[in-house]
Amino acid sequence: MANDLHQKIYVAGHRGMVGSAIVRELERQGYTNLIYRTHQELDLTNQAAVRHFFETEKPDQVYLAAAKVGGIYANNTYPAQFIYENLMVQNNVIHQAFVSGVKKLLFLGSSCIYPKLASQPMAEDALLTGKLEPTNEPYAIAKIAGIKMCESYNRQYGKSHGVDYRSVMPTNLYGPGDNYHPENSHVIPALIRRFHEAKINQSPEVMIWGTGTPKREFLYVDDMAAASIFVMQLDEVVYKSYTEPMQGHINVGYGSDITIKELAHAVADAIVYRGRIVFDSSKPDGSPRKLMNSSRLSVLGWQAKVNLQDGLRLAYKDFCEQFNLGTDA
Repeated sequence: MANDLHQKIYVAGHRGMVGSAIVRELERQGYTNLIYRTHQELDLTNQAAVRHFFETEKPDQVYLAAAKVGGIYANNTYPAQFIYENLMVQNNVIHQAFVSGVKKLLFLGSSCIYPKLASQPMAEDALLTGKLEPTNEPYAIAKIAGIKMCESYNRQYGKSHGVDYRSVMPTNLYGPGDNYHPENSHVIPALIRRFHEAKINQSPEVMIWGTGTPKREFLYVDDMAAASIFVMQLDEVVYKSYTEPMQGHINVGYGSDITIKELAHAVADAIVYRGRIVFDSSKPDGSPRKLMNSSRLSVLGWQAKVNLQDGLRLAYKDFCEQFNLGTDA
């Protein structure tokens, strides 16, 4: 089925890593009527403001990539903010999209929705089968609520109003537009910053939190954007045939994982840092393994394109450009 390249598409969170990648991919595919607002222009936690935006703009489609995100430190330090802000954003955007007549919406979640000790690789049916990782439970609860909100609107309003709201659950993402804050960032941007500073300062070693043994999967953000649009464009009959009314989300992963120790060495190679890498086993590791089962998406015909080695080089290039730094990597 041909896609209307002139339909009005609202990308919530267009300045974030995922949202900006979705904008780039939509533009690459020829979509010409994209709308977005900065946080200063539209506070998505403000119900009245969101209602006015949807009443005024009346978008045809919505990509909900706006969220408060962060690494272990941020999730542990600001749990109330993480659950409150994410729930408010989701509730306002999804409900007002429905009220204004939006038929198609894509909600972006996270792999942290799955239990800490879920069987590996984590399939969609692992949701709500066990306890969550304590350090990011508030964020995960909000994302689970977003999935269930989309499913509930489909169940209640799918036939009567043509509502078709979908959810995708990405693995750990990295790439252009990432957050390189020294405390509030995820593992790859944190390592990129740490190794770059160690290289510039000629530090003999870099200390990494944890034992280095946990395994993680990483997906380049432009691949995630392509997967999101792929899922959004799937024919409704096809999408429903690969999901269930109360399990309507689809995993998006790279397909393989590596240890944090291997990742640290890969980042050091990308930055050309030659010092020692040591691990502080007194610090928390988090979940022992988080690999997504993305077979559902693979069967539908989508695969990631950017390997970790190339992705890390591109991510380091973005880091240097963000901070106007030179690099000989």
